[in-house]
Amino acid sequence: MPGLLLTNTRIVARDRVVDSGWLACTGTVVDSYGPGAPPPQVSEGRHVLDLSGATVLPGFIDVHVHGAVGHEVMDGDPAGIVAMSEFFVRHGVTSFLATTWTADTEETMSALQAVAEASAYAVTGAQVLGAHMEGPYINTQKCGAQDPTKIRLPDLVEARRFLATGAVRLITLAPELAGATALLDECVDRGIRVSIGHTGATFEQAVDAVNRGARHMTHTFNAMPPLHHRHPGPIAAAMTMPELLAELIADNVHVHPAILAAALMAKGPEGIVLVTDALRPTGLPSGSFTIGGRPVSVSDGAVRLSDGTLAGSVLTMDQALRNLIRASGRSMLELWPTVSRNGALAAGVADTKGEIAAGMDADLVVVDADVQVRLTVVQGRVAYTSTDF
Repeated sequence: MPGLLLTNTRIVARDRVVDSGWLACTGTVVDSYGPGAPPPQVSEGRHVLDLSGATVLPGFIDVHVHGAVGHEVMDGDPAGIVAMSEFFVRHGVTSFLATTWTADTEETMSALQAVAEASAYAVTGAQVLGAHMEGPYINTQKCGAQDPTKIRLPDLVEARRFLATGAVRLITLAPELAGATALLDECVDRGIRVSIGHTGATFEQAVDAVNRGARHMTHTFNAMPPLHHRHPGPIAAAMTMPELLAELIADNVHVHPAILAAALMAKGPEGIVLVTDALRPTGLPSGSFTIGGRPVSVSDGAVRLSDGTLAGSVLTMDQALRNLIRASGRSMLELWPTVSRNGALAAGVADTKGEIAAGMDADLVVVDADVQVRLTVVQGRVAYTSTDF
């Protein structure tokens, strides 16, 4: 694969912003970058793209996404996951965790095996990093749109079958459940990140989970007790404990823009992980769909069960970043970690992804001043170019 050279561009790198410069990729990694015009020896033998002053950010990483364009992870179809990846890359996503939801044992195993298979493909879209298991070990009282009849207490024997697929990188647990501590310890020992979510935990229970190694919170504010001044609950743990990365679904439906801004003030860009929680209808016209065997409707950017319960989203990562920028008044130069570096930490790939630096994976997204995606590069390969770029 010939090297890639991006010129006439602003680069948001690990250690600085280069306002007008160049970035060179060799194979699948970033080779070098700098201000001004590239030296002749850098240009030689590379495919050159003039970006006309657009900005290069680290590629977006979505660690909580269930589906898109008519496909979902729970279909258990590797080809469907690949189709999802080809949609995601159009919105700046260079890698993602394919996310399951609560289901019976064999359906979950099928989904995880499909993720493991898709992870091994040389896909043309975003890279499949592995799986985020959202359930089945969650609190029935905070199940959201998940099927309460299939929720169960943590079972180490069953969970070890899931973990043995090699696909799981992140798992959502309700830490207050009987058996949750043993599973949390097992996951931490295996290097699998644990997320607090779909939970009725007290503040003290959440803190104990963090002290045992939990480092993530699933769609903060959603499917958990609201913040209360005498019973602070898990939200207070997320807001006050720097160890926890806090997911936010920034679609302005799941979380009001004022709360997006407040969470950002509490955690800073280093503590927030934007996710989509997107489902099968994402990228399709509004209408009626089936999610996990239950009917849902999509209207005004929201997915709801027949009783009105929110059921995931039709959000994309680029729109999530635009929404957070508008809600907070901060710029993409400040907020890029919420869509890149922090997702890499959550997925356990921060040694190779999530930042622009020499030797890091050449996972890049080129955006204009309005954060519209113009070009996406996955491991040094141009995976998407907009028609007007």
